[in-house]
Amino acid sequence: MEEIITSVQNPKVKQLLALQQKSSLRRESGLFVVEGVRELEHCVNAGYEVDTIFCCKEILPSGRDASGLCGGKVRTVFLSRQVYEKVAYREGTEGVIAEVRSRSISLEDLRLPENPLIVVLESVEKPGNLGAVLRSADAAGAHAVLVCDALTDIYNPNLIRASLGAVFSVPVVCCSSAKAIDFLKERGVKILTAQLQDSELYYDIPMKEGTALVMGTESTGLTQIWRQAADAHIRIPMLGKLDSLNVSVSTAILLFEAVRQRNA
Repeated sequence: MEEIITSVQNPKVKQLLALQQKSSLRRESGLFVVEGVRELEHCVNAGYEVDTIFCCKEILPSGRDASGLCGGKVRTVFLSRQVYEKVAYREGTEGVIAEVRSRSISLEDLRLPENPLIVVLESVEKPGNLGAVLRSADAAGAHAVLVCDALTDIYNPNLIRASLGAVFSVPVVCCSSAKAIDFLKERGVKILTAQLQDSELYYDIPMKEGTALVMGTESTGLTQIWRQAADAHIRIPMLGKLDSLNVSVSTAILLFEAVRQRNA
């Protein structure tokens, strides 16, 4: 008989909940949580190693084998529906949550084409914004996302959920702004900073060559290190009464202008 966990006080369930809530535990254990069939498939396809799958057979679609999502035998823990619904962040995850081994990518690990399209995010704090940017980066075929001076970790469950698994499909590197600037300059990648001051309209700037689109926080924008390193400052025209867009919306606009130019 398969053991089915029926209490959230079970040590395995308590660790799962702690991994969802505590970035310090994610760093210490080298584990993070992926929730949902689609997200887990993206994760496995990107080469991540699944440590444990938590499965609710009452919710899992008929004919699905939870361990089969990982391409082989993986330690599987079965949860009652009541326990699963308490640990799941959202609905529609089809009865699957997994603990996955984290890994880091360095700047030197990136394999970029001749004229790469790169997104740089400086000190973005909200996991949902970063996740949404990653979805846009995936959709636009960006070659990497550099998260500089990060205020959230890329394995935050809210980030993974907001990205719909794009955090696994797009190479993401966490590094300092100084290292990112050196990396881009050494490779001849043009740095375009999104800012209102002293800037040109984004569609007037060529983006066919190697390009890095650099975005700051909505509250304070970019720091001086990026403004000084920029090859050009660009802005999106604002025709209303407000003077800024959500960072994920702004990034999507700039990314697809690069796509338009490169396919013109």
